[in-house]
Amino acid sequence: MRRIILSPLFVTIMLITSSCFLTDRMAKPVTRVTPLSDTVVLRDGSLVYALPRSILTVRVEFERTIEIPGPYSRYAGELLGLDGVILHETESWLIRSVMVNSHEEADPSEFYVIESNTMVQSNVLTLKKEGLILDLNPQSFARVQSFAGGKEVDINQFRSWDLGSDEYYRVQTDTVYKRVSVDKQFIRIPYTVEQKRKLSEAQLAERAARRLMDLREGKFMILTGEANVFPQSEAAIVEINRMEKELTELFTGKTFTDIKTFTYSFSPDKDITGTPVEIFRFSEVTGPEEVDSEFGKPVIMELIPEKKTKDLTVVSRARPDPSSPVQDKLYYRIPDIVNVMVKYDDETLYKSRKLVYQFGEIMQLPANYIIGK
Repeated sequence: MRRIILSPLFVTIMLITSSCFLTDRMAKPVTRVTPLSDTVVLRDGSLVYALPRSILTVRVEFERTIEIPGPYSRYAGELLGLDGVILHETESWLIRSVMVNSHEEADPSEFYVIESNTMVQSNVLTLKKEGLILDLNPQSFARVQSFAGGKEVDINQFRSWDLGSDEYYRVQTDTVYKRVSVDKQFIRIPYTVEQKRKLSEAQLAERAARRLMDLREGKFMILTGEANVFPQSEAAIVEINRMEKELTELFTGKTFTDIKTFTYSFSPDKDITGTPVEIFRFSEVTGPEEVDSEFGKPVIMELIPEKKTKDLTVVSRARPDPSSPVQDKLYYRIPDIVNVMVKYDDETLYKSRKLVYQFGEIMQLPANYIIGK
């Protein structure tokens, strides 16, 4: 009778003890961090974060100079005594400036999933600037991408000329005869015919040179006070200078300068340390070219890390199963200082120091630093 009474009591005590043990075990928070892959299943309540990577943006400003010969360039020395005028149409380029900027974005190869058996409370917004957690849906950049800036200028509009002559043709009067039958006899009756003949290039050049010299003489007389009529404002002198410039360009030619800006986006990798990377090719004749072009010489970028993070404890990824979860740890990345140089034909165009995440080390952070309190 006593055994029957004690047996239910013993069972009750065991159930209470087991319940307390399971409650304590379930109440203990557990955080699991798993690298995101095709085999990882995202569950409700999971938090996805990414390590940052650095993107270097190279902004290059070019100057293009185009020289167009004037229609009377061959007569510049004969009529005006000018030497060194433009005789052939040429185009030349030069690099004015190089600037390298950097910004951070999420690294598509470093996504992680955080799972917890309790409510995940994260101060993610306060840590975004530090680069521990970034926005999702990052833009996918190629190794090097180029973007052209500036407005394209139509050079043909500068090839039109005012030939600077008051007359472009002459009226020539000729006497011709026609035969008329009068009383069975043919007689020649004269009459005049006017014909327009275009002036030759030499004649037009001579007229333009004469007008140019007249303008210079008139301006000289106005400025020295020898003119009979004086302008009321400087507008007359400004207009004379404009006309003089246009007439002079008929002999010396035109020089046009255009500024163009190209932007190259580059995503560095740690394995290119000390290896020159070709950003684009540049020719003084044709300007910037693609890296696979046969023209120009390469413009390269060199990245030399200072290895400030080499003494840190590196997270080893040589685990039996790289996708196995890590408990109570978060991955984060410390950037390294990198010396960035842009060179062209043994000339250093740019040199600076940048923080680049890819050259740093991936470390572990206690999960309670960012999750919970």
